[in-house]
Amino acid sequence: MGQCGITSSKTVLVFLNLIFWAAAGILCYVGAYVFITYDDYDHFFEDVYTFIPAVTIIAVGALLFIIGLIGCCATVRESYCGLTTFVVILLLVFMTEVAVVVLGYVYRARVEDEVNSSIKKVYDEYNGTNSNAQSRAIDYVQRQLQCCGIHNYSDWQYTHWYEESKNNSVPISCCKSNVGSCTGSFTHPEDLYQEGCEALIVKKLKEIMMYVIWTALTFAAIQMLGMLCACVVLCRSGRDPPYEPLITGGTYA
Repeated sequence: MGQCGITSSKTVLVFLNLIFWAAAGILCYVGAYVFITYDDYDHFFEDVYTFIPAVTIIAVGALLFIIGLIGCCATVRESYCGLTTFVVILLLVFMTEVAVVVLGYVYRARVEDEVNSSIKKVYDEYNGTNSNAQSRAIDYVQRQLQCCGIHNYSDWQYTHWYEESKNNSVPISCCKSNVGSCTGSFTHPEDLYQEGCEALIVKKLKEIMMYVIWTALTFAAIQMLGMLCACVVLCRSGRDPPYEPLITGGTYA
C-alpha cells in the first residue's frame, strides 16, 4: 500500500513538473503583457514600484522552468538530495508568489489615487503633436478606451491646448471610430466619446493587476500540491528505502 502511494506521488509529481514548464511560459507571458500594457499608461501614475509585481512574476516564470527540470530529474533518478532541493526552491517560489499577491492587492488599491493625482497634469501638457509623449499617451488612451477628457469631453475646455488652439474643439482622438466626418467640434457632441478617461484608466489598470493576482494564486496552489507530493516521496523513501522507480528495466547492484 505504501509502495503504491509512493508511485502515485511520483507520477503526479512528474506530471506537475510538466505543468510547471507550461506555467513558466504562461507566467512570463502574463508578466510581459502587464509590463507592456502598464508602459502604455505609465504617464498616468508616478509610482514606479507598481511594476514590481509584473517584474517578479516574470522572474518566477523563468525560475519555474528550472524547477520543473530539477523536479523531473530528481523524481526519475530517485535523488533524495535533488528532491530536497526541489522542495526548498519550490517553497521559496511559493513565498514569492504570495508576496506578489500581497503587492498586487496593495498597488491595486493605490492605482486610483495615483491616476487621480497625475492625470490633470498629463492633460495640461498635451499639445497635439506626435513628438510630445503626453500627447501620444492621451491620444492612445482615448482611442483604445473610447473616452474623452478626464471626466467627460467638456474637460478639454480647461486645458492649455484648448486655450491656445482657439478652435472650439477637442482632439480627433475623441471622435467615435464609426463617425468618419468628425472634426472634434463641440458643436457636434454626438460625434464624441461621452465617457471620461479617468475612471476607465483606473478600471483597466485594476483589471491588469487582477490578472497578476489570480495567475499567482493559481500557480501557488499547483506548487503546494507539488511540494506535498515531493514530501510524500521523501518521507516514504527515507522510511522504506529503496522504492520502486518510475522507469523500470534497469539493473541494480
